[in-house]
Amino acid sequence: MDPRITVVTLGVSDLDESIRFYRDGLGLPLRDRDPDSDIAFFTLEGTWLALYPRESLAEDATVPADGSGFAGVTIAHNVAEQSEVDAVLDAVHAAGGEIVKPTQDAFWGGYSGYFSDPDGHLWEVAYPPLTE
Repeated sequence: MDPRITVVTLGVSDLDESIRFYRDGLGLPLRDRDPDSDIAFFTLEGTWLALYPRESLAEDATVPADGSGFAGVTIAHNVAEQSEVDAVLDAVHAAGGEIVKPTQDAFWGGYSGYFSDPDGHLWEVAYPPLTE
């Protein structure tokens, strides 16, 4: 298997609300789409982020859609400078995202914080000094 992830698909409860959060609130570039489409794609560096109704995504994977609590997955967004972590989380808060863990020095030597999107998907925003 080639070591790459091409698409991360998030199951969402309200597609329009999630599009607004990611496009308008966080500024992710939404690919052109038919307004009646039940999926949205955002083009990112090296991958795509897809939003798809949670029920439909669970049906496609043949699993129950009623999962709750921590799913054991987070998505990480690394930035080039420590101050960018705070700036991104400020933008997330302004867009209506919930700050789950405020920014702080991390045990692994970097600086990070966590937020959740309207459906509770966890994102870590981090400055990892090891990428310098």
